[in-house]
Amino acid sequence: MKKIVLFVKESYAELKKVVWPGRDDVISSVKVVLVSTIIIAAVLGLIDLLLLMGIRALF
Repeated sequence: MKKIVLFVKESYAELKKVVWPGRDDVISSVKVVLVSTIIIAAVLGLIDLLLLMGIRALF
């Protein structure tokens, strides 16, 4: 039981050292993730469409 209590205390101490991102940092990161997700989805959709058209042309 002592090890568990020690672990919790040390974990809490480490979490106090963390520099948490501010609101502006989080918002800009979310924007980057959303834009890159949309771009990758569009590229994959285009590749899928081209492959589908190619397969339909063969058969």
